[in-house]
Amino acid sequence: MIPLEKVNSIILRYDELEKLLSKADIDKKEFVKNSKEYSSIGSIIKEAKEYQKILKDKDELRLILNDQKSDKDLKMIAESELNEAKKRELILEKKIKYFMLPKDEADEKNAIIEIRAGTGGLEASLFASDLFSMYQKVSSKNNWKIEILNTSQSDAGGFKEIIFLVNGKNVFSKLKFESGVHRVQRVPDTETQGRVHTSAATVAVLPEAEDVDIKIDDNDLRIDVFRSSGPGGQSVNTTDSAVRITHLPTGIVVSQQDEKSQHKNKAKALKILRSKLYDYERSRLEKERAVARKSQIGSGDRSERIRTYNFPQGRVTDHRINLTLHKLNEFLSGDIFEEISDQLQLQFQEELLKTVE
Repeated sequence: MIPLEKVNSIILRYDELEKLLSKADIDKKEFVKNSKEYSSIGSIIKEAKEYQKILKDKDELRLILNDQKSDKDLKMIAESELNEAKKRELILEKKIKYFMLPKDEADEKNAIIEIRAGTGGLEASLFASDLFSMYQKVSSKNNWKIEILNTSQSDAGGFKEIIFLVNGKNVFSKLKFESGVHRVQRVPDTETQGRVHTSAATVAVLPEAEDVDIKIDDNDLRIDVFRSSGPGGQSVNTTDSAVRITHLPTGIVVSQQDEKSQHKNKAKALKILRSKLYDYERSRLEKERAVARKSQIGSGDRSERIRTYNFPQGRVTDHRINLTLHKLNEFLSGDIFEEISDQLQLQFQEELLKTVE
């Protein structure tokens, strides 16, 4: 049971924000901040008020049941209503508890996604390309925009590596559980015996960091420039336009050579570096605060095998939640992506609830 004073405080805060937002002389920054909080509480205010009423109704129904003067029929009605109130209370309690969970400040951010071909050679690079295509389709269905930051293609036409920015509403919250090793089982086009091969690709999802999130000291950077090269080592241009940035305190290295302009390559590399540093700092703080949970749902461990895509059987399995869907094509087309991502979010919340109850 949630203490009534906590529910009351949610409702009081909502009313307080409503009054603050109606003031004509409110500061612009304060208005934006209050509007966000008001919108957030607005998503649960109906349930909070209903929960408040149910607790009051339960007390009144118990008075009827304990009153020696109440007739039998009235007590039967009161008992029935009390049972229904208890059922509804449990549903509302869970929703309000989810709302009261600590918020991940990165959830509202855009995401930088890195896909790298793993074991499996050229077939792995083709699978990396398939994963990128899936995220493109998921992004399209959510009205998110994609900006490619860096690519390295394989001889087979797939990607050894591709890094891209997904821009839109609550992107990181929807895609953060994609971090990890994705495994594919299928018969390659070059396989003459019809044997199933297993390949893998690694996905890393980072919240896009802005200047206000991470301040980078120029003295902490070593910037090297070199000549861009395409597949097979062929020169893309004749100038030293490619950029490699090393963050000396952490040892994080980012290379960028997609653009012909050194300035543009440096800007893209800094964008990726900023997000890597933001992710590094988030991980460090989580360990210090000892909030790393036993559940690996939200760990973002990039060495963990999280999902298998089996083409011969037309199935996709997420190993973290033991969920298998025999709708591989629909999943890769983005049509049912939420069937797994929603379950991951739900289990993550369930695990988080155990730590705060």
